[in-house]
Amino acid sequence: MGVVIVPLVLIIAWVLSLLGVTAPGANPGEPFAENAMSWMLSLPVGAMFIVSGFMHTVFAKKTAANIGWQTNGFQYEIGFGSFGMGIAGFVAAGTDQTVAWVCVSIAASVFLLGAAANHFREMIKDKNFAPGNTIINISNIGLPVSLWALLFATGAV
Repeated sequence: MGVVIVPLVLIIAWVLSLLGVTAPGANPGEPFAENAMSWMLSLPVGAMFIVSGFMHTVFAKKTAANIGWQTNGFQYEIGFGSFGMGIAGFVAAGTDQTVAWVCVSIAASVFLLGAAANHFREMIKDKNFAPGNTIINISNIGLPVSLWALLFATGAV
């Protein structure tokens, strides 16, 4: 069940954006793309990366089992990296500095697309179809696509 929440948070961020709900750190009345970027940076990047940090450190065994992995030290590194990414997402969401949006989007995209590639490799090579290795790819691919579409829409790139 927990792994389904991650793609849902991406969908919720898009729904809130489409409904015109002002994102945390955004200015009321901002153009759609800027408000949507603030939602993407605060919910799927900020909140979910921090949740991921807790899952990979505090609940390491359960998280590893959900992905189809064994618990090891690298999982803690993923957790601490996720904490950093989440904090950066919240900071970038609260600013109108497009360079912050671009930097966080690059870092999140490299991490998530790399994770997706690894999960697909595990599905093909190891026949690992655990929920945490498959369903997560919706957001591993969907979030970078969303971020870059919004970066182009805002004129940040």
